[in-house]
Parts: sequence; structure tokens; C-alpha cells
Amino acid sequence: MREHGIVSIDQLGSRQAVRGYADRVMTLWKHPDSDADLLTTIRESGHRARRAGQAGFGRGELAPHTERSSIPRPPRLMMLVCLRKADAGGEVVLTDGQAVHEHLSRTAPEALKQMSRPGTAFYGDGGGHASQIFTPLAGRAVLRFRRDQLVQFSPLIQRFLPHLDEAIAAHQRVFLLEPGQGYIVDNHRYLHARAAFHGPRECVRALGDPRFPMLPGFAVGGCRQSSSSTRLGIWPPACRFAQPAKAAGRMFPARTPQGVAR
Repeated sequence: MREHGIVSIDQLGSRQAVRGYADRVMTLWKHPDSDADLLTTIRESGHRARRAGQAGFGRGELAPHTERSSIPRPPRLMMLVCLRKADAGGEVVLTDGQAVHEHLSRTAPEALKQMSRPGTAFYGDGGGHASQIFTPLAGRAVLRFRRDQLVQFSPLIQRFLPHLDEAIAAHQRVFLLEPGQGYIVDNHRYLHARAAFHGPRECVRALGDPRFPMLPGFAVGGCRQSSSSTRLGIWPPACRFAQPAKAAGRMFPARTPQGVAR
């Protein structure tokens, strides 16, 4: 997790098993949508999905985003486990923000510079948080992003957003979780999204801070250690990968309007 920002998990076939494992690796956070055990059930919930920030409770496609972008310090870890797969669709889409940052530094450095300016993005409603897409640190950076009704971008960066869309699409990995499989990502580094689906699908999500030390954000520039999670073999053998940046015949650009979960 410290080096690559992501790990896969497997053989967690029940909610109790997910809760027990989450407790081992993180201090759990309460979420407005979480249940008494601090896990959030992600499944189709009718009209609820039409509310701002509630798209995760529908069957539609979700755009790439980080969790809890509208609070001053979002949780560091996000864990998602599939308990029941859909009849069709529901692929997970993950994008390494470190790769996106590097891509922009090579192809659109001015875009990256402007997206790192404080106050160029406001996340949330009237009680949200003013920030930016990339927060630069000493040799490192933190990613914070969403693209729905609960974000407003400054005119200073509006014209650069297509560069970000392109960079995100270039580094997406799409795969299908089987029941009991899941992943944990560094929420200050990874974007996650979802394809639309049909039939019942149920996942549980945990948010929290690691029970082990982690440096803030991810390394950038000369401090970056290039890696590929798939080449490193961190995914369980049963994980079924789709074509990169493609699932069910659809692309997953950052500008997808369908929604983002809170």
C-alpha cells in the first residue's frame, strides 16, 4: 500500500469477514450513509440514486472520483468488497493518480500547474470545501477529485479539464470482482469508478485511516517509483480483467455526467 497505493483482497464472503479485515488494517470512519457497523452497503436503492452525491445507490455508471472530497481531510483508505455480483456489468474502474500526474507533467504541464493552484475547485454544497485537484507537497502530491453536481471548478482550470480527462482515460484499469473479492486503495491517490449494471449487485465499503505509517500523498517527479499493479501480480488470479479503459463497450472519461458517490 505504501509503495503502490493499492492491494487486492480475497475470500471475504460475508459482511462480518469484511468488517473484521477492515478493523485489522484501518481505523474506521463513520460515513453519512454507513450502517451501525461503519460499513456502507452499496446496492440499488430506487429513487435515492437521483439525489446529488447518491449515484452509487443506483445501477448507472459512476465517474472516476475520490471519496469524501468535500471535507477538509478525506479518509486515507477506501476498501470495497463484492458480496454479490450483477447479472451483467458492474465492472470496477481504477486509475492511479500518480500515473495521471506524471502523464500531465509530460503532456500538459500548464494544465497540471493550474490544477494545483489553491482554491480552483470547490467540492460539496454550501458547506463544502475549497481546494484543488492536485495538492503539491515536498516531492509528493495529494489527489482530490469528483465530477458531478457537487463540484465547481474555477474558470482558471475549466479549459484544462479535457487534458485531465485524457490522462485519466489513458491509465484506467477495468476488471470484474467476483463475490468475496475486493481491494483497498489510497484515497489520496486512486480514482475509482463503476460501469452500469443489470440485476442485483451488492458491495460493502469501508473508509478509514491506516493502522500503519504512510507518507502523505504519493511521490512525484524524480521521487516517483514507476510500477504497475497488474505486472506486480497483486490481483487475485480469479480477477477477470477487461480491455484497458473499456468495459461493456463503454469508455469511462472523467467528464462522465452520470454521477459520483459521496
